[in-house]
Amino acid sequence: MTWKKIAEKGDIDSGKGKAFKIDGKQIAIFNQDGYHAMDDLCVHQDGSIAPGKLDGDIVECPLHFWHYNIKTGELTDYLKDVKLETYPVEARDDGIYVDI
Repeated sequence: MTWKKIAEKGDIDSGKGKAFKIDGKQIAIFNQDGYHAMDDLCVHQDGSIAPGKLDGDIVECPLHFWHYNIKTGELTDYLKDVKLETYPVEARDDGIYVDI
């Protein structure tokens, strides 16, 4: 895996998420008690979860209200053993980096 700069620190408001494309992947970065990165596409109908409502560590997919833990990628309702891939994130002096 390789650390890649994905955003500037001010690009993602506190308590929000934002989608980015990097190395052919769509990644959601959330700024909630630190930065968290996971695949951005909900397994239900491939909708972007980045603009979803955050409630603590849980993001709600804005299309059909599926809920994912932003730290673990786990779906918290509907189906068992469903998990989006998560990625290590570092906030550095010159921006936000993700280990892809």
